[in-house]
Order: sequence, then C-alpha cells, then structure tokens
Amino acid sequence: MIPTRVIINGARGRMGQALIACANADSAFTLAAATDLGDDLSAALPTCDAVIDFTHATSTVGIAEACASAGKILVIGTTGHHEDDRRRIADFSKTIPIVFAPNFSVGVNTLFWLTRKATEILGSGFDLEVVEMHHRLKKDSPSGTARRLAEILAEVREMDYTRDVMHGREGMVGERTNTEIGMHAIRGGDVVGDHTVIFANVGERVELTHKASSRDTFAKGALRAASWARGQTPGLYDMQDVLGLK
Repeated sequence: MIPTRVIINGARGRMGQALIACANADSAFTLAAATDLGDDLSAALPTCDAVIDFTHATSTVGIAEACASAGKILVIGTTGHHEDDRRRIADFSKTIPIVFAPNFSVGVNTLFWLTRKATEILGSGFDLEVVEMHHRLKKDSPSGTARRLAEILAEVREMDYTRDVMHGREGMVGERTNTEIGMHAIRGGDVVGDHTVIFANVGERVELTHKASSRDTFAKGALRAASWARGQTPGLYDMQDVLGLK
C-alpha cells in the first residue's frame, strides 16, 4: 500500500514530537511536513493526504476550513472546543473525512465501550463519578476523555451533560442526588493521563480505569485514524469508528 502522507500540525508540542517519531518509524507513513501555530499550513497542504492536528481549540475551525478547501483528511486530537466550534467542524465534515476524537488510544476507546456496557448493565441504582489526572501543564479541564466518559454515562441514563454533571464539590452542597454525574480533575507532575469511572452502590462498587504511561499510544492511534480515513467518504468520525466498535 502507498504510504499515507501526513502533516503533523502542532509539531513543537509533546504530542507533535511523539507523532513525528512514530510516523518516521513506520513505513506505512511519510511525514510530508511538520508545522505549528504561526506556520503556513495551507502552503504545505498539497503535499499530504491527511493533517493530524494537536494544537489549540481556538485554531481548529480555521484548520478544518483549510483542509476542506484543499480536500484533505483531518484528524483532530485537540480538545476543549466550544459547542459552536463543534458544529462548524461538523459542517466541514460534509466535504472531507474528519476523525474528531477526545482520545486516540485503543485502550481508552475500549474504556468508552466498557463504560457504555457497564452503565447499561448496572442500571440506575449506581452513583456515577469520573476522576481524571493529567500533567501540570494541561490547559483544559476536564480532559476531553473525561468529558466523553461523562457524555456516555449521560446518554445511557438519558441525562444532560450541561445540566447534570457536577464539577467538583465544595461547601455544604447537601446529599448526593440520583441525577448527577460527579466530575473531578487532578493536575500534577508529568502524568500522561489517568481516567477512572466509578459506579458506586450500597454494598458494592465497580471501577473502570485506564492509565497511559506514554504518548506513543495516542500518536499511533492518530496515525491509524489518518490511514483508515483514506478509504472513507466525507463525514464526521471518531476512534470508535476506526476501531469498529460501533
């Protein structure tokens, strides 16, 4: 198979460096360019099949617009987008394949699947909590992965993320209700990413946990998504689609 030519956008960041190293180590990929904020991405677009973007949420819409105009696949690993940005990204996916995922790890996407199944099986009697920890330099909170976990819990329970997620607790907040999902973000050190979903009932507790120790797992997943998207029609996809978990 002809190698997938990729542009790594966000090349000076921690994820960008991991992506460059993994792309260079895999004969299935050719590094067409390594760009970052302030560089002319549009000038490099003719040389690639796909752009993998790990920059900043405020830049994603412009990047998606440039990729759509050039007819290039876009893989978005950036998190922290506002709802308006999400809608605009969805609009551009009518023109090109876009893989937009909060986490590209195979293990984390298995966690997404397991979280949905566990929520369905355990039923409404269990209290739901999400705990995540990341390195001290992470800018957005909660993490995109933690948000997606809470969204899955809310979807299964027919709850509303905006209304029903409780971001931490402080003071005399009263007893826990049956219609809330607890969300707790911890920051410190160089933690790549830990996520735990807690299902707590009287007399028993179920915990699903994923811990990442290397950014390579995310980089390899993002590269896999770029290769997979070459065979897809325009649309908005996530890593669950790439892995065939839907």
